[in-house]
Amino acid sequence: MERYDAVVVGVGGMGSAALYHLARRGRRVLGLERFDIPNEMGSSHGVTRIIRLAYFEHSSYVPLLRRAYELWRELETEAGEQLLHITGIIEAGERIYEGALRSCADHGIPYEAIDARELGRRYPAFRLPPDLAVFWQAEGGFLLPERCIVAHVNGARAHGAVVRARERVLEWAEIENGVRVRTDRRVVEAERLVLTAGAWSQDVARLPAGLTGALRQAVAWFQPERPELFTPERLPVFNLVLDGEHFYGFPVFGVPGFKVGRFDHYGAGGDPDAISREPTQEDEAPLRAFAERYVPDGAGPTLALETCLFEPSPDEHFLIDRHPETEHAVFGAGFSGHGFKFCSVVGEILADLVVDDKTRHDIDFLRLARFA
Repeated sequence: MERYDAVVVGVGGMGSAALYHLARRGRRVLGLERFDIPNEMGSSHGVTRIIRLAYFEHSSYVPLLRRAYELWRELETEAGEQLLHITGIIEAGERIYEGALRSCADHGIPYEAIDARELGRRYPAFRLPPDLAVFWQAEGGFLLPERCIVAHVNGARAHGAVVRARERVLEWAEIENGVRVRTDRRVVEAERLVLTAGAWSQDVARLPAGLTGALRQAVAWFQPERPELFTPERLPVFNLVLDGEHFYGFPVFGVPGFKVGRFDHYGAGGDPDAISREPTQEDEAPLRAFAERYVPDGAGPTLALETCLFEPSPDEHFLIDRHPETEHAVFGAGFSGHGFKFCSVVGEILADLVVDDKTRHDIDFLRLARFA
């Protein structure tokens, strides 16, 4: 029987990073992915993903983000390609604006507070309500999720990791000296198990009931009428709550079109295998309405629609901890829809927990105990 120091279940954003950090530390590690590497079935695709340093959700994320930026730059050096692009970020609206200011105050992050008139002078693509208070921070930007996964997987393999795609984990169990994992192709054993199954975490990781769930989301790419306003040099990433809806977006990069997403808290949920991935006109409608009203020069013909699955926890904060059933397993879950930017540091944390049973990073606010 194959025996490893660790098996990582799920080689998306988080799992590929955990695989990489474990392999770099000399561990014999196996990565198992049910789908392709990378794939469009979960939460780690879409060409671009936002990264931001000021964090309105909880200022305790900022030290993790600072380390994430460092690790992304290290990975770029090793991979020989740019993965992180800085554009600056604008944020505005209920909860977001005040939370971002508080995060900056807590951690000494430089920022500018402007209004939408000034925003329009700097970035003419935007047509926001003129008196809207807007937060601008220079270190925001975007990551290339598919390329980040490829870089982590290639780096892990260069350090001796074994990676297998299209191999589904059916069950896992604690044994006397570790864990045994049964897939649809074989049985393997390991001293430690890392569970990073994304939208499938509730079942695959056997988490306590109600801690994660799959939630369907949609994004669109529109053809700009004035493409010169939508380059990374002319349009920062954005994160806005307007009219009670949470929208985010990106400049044109990598594929044709200006990308707009909407955090749909009431999207189709349930069994991730039963949720339709086919985008519809109903998915497109609110995205187009936002673009036509607030970024009208970007609201040309639709070039692409895509869906993904978020996996939020009940409080929308991450879940990173040792598994409640066994000391031989650790897990990371509940990351969507704000987790991809953290992949590099979460991989380091999970490797810490596997190798050292502890981490230097403060993750107490992300542990299961908060739901006790």
